Amino acid sequence: MSAIDELLSRNAGLTERVLGDRSTPQPSLKVALLTCMDARIRVFAVFGLTQGEAHVLRNAGGVVTDDVIRSLALSQRKLGTREVMIIQHTNCGLQTVTEDGFKDELEKASGLRPTWSVEAFREVKDSVRTSMNRVRRSAYLLHTDNVRGFVYDVHTAQLTEVV
Repeated sequence: MSAIDELLSRNAGLTERVLGDRSTPQPSLKVALLTCMDARIRVFAVFGLTQGEAHVLRNAGGVVTDDVIRSLALSQRKLGTREVMIIQHTNCGLQTVTEDGFKDELEKASGLRPTWSVEAFREVKDSVRTSMNRVRRSAYLLHTDNVRGFVYDVHTAQLTEVV
């Protein structure tokens, strides 16, 4: 059975009622969370979220990219969010690659060099600060005052705020 078939089977077997308000696409807490795609970060469990409370954006590294700004602009301007929480984490895969090294690998394999940034980093706190600054400086976003960044420890589930 493929992984997708396994997930479909699990979905068909859902018996628990999913908690939360699904009547509107506007998140009730008026917050957007950005975090990494890392499977060790169970966003809803980490924050005790129910459906309908927050917009959750995920990508490799939990870094602010042009696409994240696009999503945040829609989230703020059309769906009412007012705060942005950026959560990156310890032991991230983006700390194991370099910008040029990964682009070289992709170019060698495909014959094409990516035009997008890998966003590799060594120090997670610096990466969080960079992402917070990108949000705060974006001309497309309405609400840039309440942007906070955190490092999530994948072993203890503890959050450390980055200032």
